[in-house]
Formats: sequence, structure tokens, C-alpha cells
Amino acid sequence: MLFWSVISAAFIGPGSVTACTMAGAQYGLSLLWVLTFATLGTVWLQEAASRITIATGRDLGQTIALANQKTGKTIPALLFFAILLGCAAYQAGNILGAVSGLVLLTGWSARWLTLAVGLVCVLLLAMGSTRWIANFLGIIVFVMGGAFVYVAVGASPPALEVAKALLVPSYPAGSLLLINSLIGTTIVPYNLFFGSGITQGQTLSEMRLGIWIAVLLGGLISVVLLIAGLLVTGGFSFMNMAAVLSERVGAWGGLLFAFGLFAAGFASSLTAPLAAAVTAQSLLGWPVSSWKYRIVWLLVIAVGLAFGLSDYNPVTIIVVVQAVNGILLPVVTVFLFLAVNNKKLIPETFRNSVLQNLAMLFVVAVSLLFGGWNVWLAIQNLVK
Repeated sequence: MLFWSVISAAFIGPGSVTACTMAGAQYGLSLLWVLTFATLGTVWLQEAASRITIATGRDLGQTIALANQKTGKTIPALLFFAILLGCAAYQAGNILGAVSGLVLLTGWSARWLTLAVGLVCVLLLAMGSTRWIANFLGIIVFVMGGAFVYVAVGASPPALEVAKALLVPSYPAGSLLLINSLIGTTIVPYNLFFGSGITQGQTLSEMRLGIWIAVLLGGLISVVLLIAGLLVTGGFSFMNMAAVLSERVGAWGGLLFAFGLFAAGFASSLTAPLAAAVTAQSLLGWPVSSWKYRIVWLLVIAVGLAFGLSDYNPVTIIVVVQAVNGILLPVVTVFLFLAVNNKKLIPETFRNSVLQNLAMLFVVAVSLLFGGWNVWLAIQNLVK
């Protein structure tokens, strides 16, 4: 179960903190349904990826590489590039989130804090103890979740309104980018490879229980974050969020938000580079001891540092990079769909049922709809 807390930690990062609280601040409860869809989608996709490992002894990346061996390394390399792009985008938001939390806590220079966070990430990943990292990330998820539950109590929206918003879709004007961000920050593409790799040795029932508990916990935290965003009035910013919480629940409320933002960002700053490297190992066969494996996670950290040292608005960058991953999601999901239904590699009892196939295709369709819509609007803006 503790291993599956990595999955919660990976999608409860600064992207979730930012996108969810901003959604609550700007649109009230209107976008809660997106979290319902994204949480269930995470369960469906993660279960399929992990089922492949239990059925074959190979993780998702190895299975995809084997299924496409006639093309050599071409398809695995292209898929890895997509995952690398997604991880690098996430890392930009991760480091910006961690540093923003530290700035709120200390008032120190963001530039120096960025370098410090990057250095600590490099040192921890160089130690190579993924089990220790998994335990550490799990603890952070639970602590941060408890903190935001307390904060959300102050918003106390009517229970019936919350239930309705969780189930009934609505599309407030101007909310498309946030919808994509909420999807991208919850259904994390690299988690399908990362989670698949830590499934070995588990039974189907153990795996399913672990995924349901961990992902529902993460989804609950996301809902709590959105509800906490109801407390924010005016333009959304980290400082504004901290100020509102300090006013509503006491001076320590702002400190709690700052710590949660830092904890989420730092935890995810370890996860994204590690996930990119694990995906390279899985898809391309690069061993952990190779220089290529280390270059992958160093490259992801370097991208995050580059954005962290820039003068871009952290909130804007964090929301945009989540949306980028929401757009990449259908690509990864299609490969997962083909792999889990491969008759040559997957025993019949482990292949998708009709309902499971429909669920996966539904995720692809919805993410394609909103992702494609977002890309189309972006193209129109460029043309103008």
C-alpha cells in the first residue's frame, strides 16, 4: 500500500494545489465533475497498466517495446520522448511550486531557493534509494491532505451542491484551460509507467485495492483543495491564497498553505525526474547504472531549474504545463489500450473486458475532446 502512495504523491503536486484552488476561486464548485472523471480515469488506466505487469512479469514500457519490436526502437523512442516532454513540463511547475512555498515561508530570494531545491533533488536521486523516496512521498501526501482538509472546513459549501457538482458536468466560460489542467494534473501519463514498475510481486487483488485506496485518497485531496479555493476572493495568486487563509483560520493557515505548496512541489520534484528515468529504462532498456539513465533525470531537473530561474509567473506556468500533459494523455492511453488487448502477449484472463475497453476509450475521447479544443483555440489565437 505504501508503494501506491507514490501515485497519490505524483498527482498531488503543485499542479493540483494550483489548478484545484484556482478552479474553486474562479468557478466555485462548477468544475468538481472534472475531478470525478479524472480520478476514475486514473483508476481505470493505472489498473490496466499494472495488470500487464502481473500478467507478464514485464512492466508497461517493456510490453509496448516488445509489441512494437518490428519497428525497432522507433515507436518506443517516440513514446519516451512524449513522456520526457511531459515530465520536463511537470518539473517546471514542481520546482516553481516548491520555491513559491518556500518564498511564502521565508521571504528569501527565489533564485537561491531554486538552486537549493534543484541541488537537493540531484543529491537524493543520486543516492538511488527509490524505496526510501516512496516512503517519504507517502508521508508528505498524508500530511498535506490533512492540512487542507482543515482549511476546507472553513468554506463549508452545502453538501447537496457538492454532490451535484461532482456528478453534473458544466462548462463555465473561459474554463477550458483549467479543465485540461485538472485532467492533466490528475491522470498523470508518466504514472502509468512508474506505477506499473512497482507492481511486481503483487496479486491482482492487492494491486487493485492499493490503487483504489491511493487514487481515491488523491482524488479526495483534490476535491478538498478545490473547496478550499472557495475562500479566495479577487485575483488568484499564492500570496492571496495564503493571506485569505490566514484571515479565515488564523495566522498559521497561511503558513500551512505555504508548507503544503512546498511539500507538494518538492515531493513531485523527486517523482517527475525519477519517473522519466524509469520510463527510459522500461521503453529503451537503459539500465539504472548507465549514464543515459542519469542523464534523463538530470535533464528533467535542468528544465525545471531553467523555468525556476526565469521571471515567468509561477501560477501561469504551473497551470499551462498541467494542460500540456492533459493533451499528451490520449497518446499514452492509446498505447496502453493496444498493449493490454494484445492477444500474443497478454493471457486472455488478464486482457480488458468489454466494459474496461469502453472505460479506456471514454478517457481517450474526453481527453481528446478537451485537448483538441484547447489546441484549436491556441492555433486560432496564433493566427490572429
